[in-house]
Amino acid sequence: MGASSYKKPYFGMTGTMLNVWVAVACTTAMTLFGYDQGVFGGIIVTDSFLQTMGNPDSGLQGTIVSLYDIGCFAGAMITIVFAEQFGRKKWLIFGVIIMSIGAILQTSAFTVAHMIVARVVTGIGNGMNTSTAPVWQSETAKASWRGGLIVFSMIMNIAGFSLSNWMTYGLSFVSGSISWRFPIAFQLVFSVILLATVPWLPESPRWLIAHGREIEGIEVLVALEGEGATIDSPHILNQKLEILEAVKIEREQSPSWGAILKGKTGNTGMVKRLLLGSGTQWMQQLVGINVTSYYLPLVLQNSVGLSNTMSRLLAACNSVSYLIFSFVGLWLIERAGRRKMMIWGAAGQAVCYALISGLLSQADGTTTRGQSFGAGATTFFFVYYVFFGICWQGVPWLYPVEINSLSMRTKGAALATGSNWISNYIVVQITPTGIQNLGWKFYLIWMAFNTAFVPLIWMFYPETSNRHLEDIDKLYRDNQGLVFVLGCKEAYQTERPQRFIDAEREREEEVKRSPANHDVKDEKSVGEVEHTEYTQTK
Repeated sequence: MGASSYKKPYFGMTGTMLNVWVAVACTTAMTLFGYDQGVFGGIIVTDSFLQTMGNPDSGLQGTIVSLYDIGCFAGAMITIVFAEQFGRKKWLIFGVIIMSIGAILQTSAFTVAHMIVARVVTGIGNGMNTSTAPVWQSETAKASWRGGLIVFSMIMNIAGFSLSNWMTYGLSFVSGSISWRFPIAFQLVFSVILLATVPWLPESPRWLIAHGREIEGIEVLVALEGEGATIDSPHILNQKLEILEAVKIEREQSPSWGAILKGKTGNTGMVKRLLLGSGTQWMQQLVGINVTSYYLPLVLQNSVGLSNTMSRLLAACNSVSYLIFSFVGLWLIERAGRRKMMIWGAAGQAVCYALISGLLSQADGTTTRGQSFGAGATTFFFVYYVFFGICWQGVPWLYPVEINSLSMRTKGAALATGSNWISNYIVVQITPTGIQNLGWKFYLIWMAFNTAFVPLIWMFYPETSNRHLEDIDKLYRDNQGLVFVLGCKEAYQTERPQRFIDAEREREEEVKRSPANHDVKDEKSVGEVEHTEYTQTK
């Protein structure tokens, strides 16, 4: 039988090419996420859609849009409970299938109840996808590619958002229900790409080894490494040992949710770090991004007084600006550090919302002077996206991974993702009613949040850039009462603290003087390794 096919899985691709195809799959999942976030912003102002749904009021519009986020939250929570037993690939495929069913249901909707159910189903699938794709990406990518690929996937999230804006703008010139049904159905293109690629790509080697499938895991490591690597290559054996050690640490040290709630988490500030990581996701929503991401055409139409067509066009142009400036954030992320980017971004966004509120209070679409104020407000909506794209798009997704210890990373990521969707739901639910009832004063709320976050980040958030993850553990072990970071230079400086650099050099010198014994039997399972080390400890 196919001995040759066994020798050449993944269509014979290895190394860089195989890594690229895994990246294509994961990036497609995040692009779909961005597309789905943006598409309803154009649909909610489409006459055919509003007529089909019985011309819902602003409160019901908010419910239709925001219940998608409840579905996403449910998908993330379901992932926490069930995903580990199925693996990264299978769970991602499940999520894509569920999301596709939701897209079909949305496309065929004729009533509000039908649309709400469809939105929740789509959200569940997206919550499963967004909780799984970044993990699969990070566990399969070459180490030197990981950070760049994860940040790039968030940039492609913006590309999906931009595509949805241009899609709904172009179809706004078409009459009938195709103007809104086609943009929703277009999500299925991404689903087809995912279903055509994910099944034949490799499972996470870390997941395979952690579940006792070491031979398969090593074969995947070899395929991902490429360049003539074999199962006996020192680099492959070293990766295997690193994975075994990481699994051992997680099993021994990862506290249960009950222990976390009781504060029994050791001496590395786990609860504080958990809250800091989740806090970045809450702040990302409360700076007001989804006031405009979901509703920018509605905002420009109702608050500024622009025509439906002009509102759509400006929203589409804004999405391109948003995408372009997000690449600046990719360049700044390590140079400026996490703290400075969040502080600068929040300060700039506060100024934007202050100016938007002031200008809209004087805007009047019936006079030349009033139209000028409206144009000024529109300009600062664009500037707001510049600040957010550079400073706030990527950091809240990176920070929970960096601030949490290895044993808390899975729980920290799950809690942060859940925080994102719940806070997202709150913002999206209140926005239409807020715009209708408060007018220009509604934007003062987001100005206040942004203003408050500047001192909050300055006082409480440690810097995580240019550091090893173990440096953060040591920082909290050595400063167990650390809450306010201003009294500890090591906690807020952008550069890696010198004592960590010196300690690393000393360890390297020690290894050179006393090389470690690498003659580890390759066929030991995780359980055997743990039992041996436990016995030796006793």
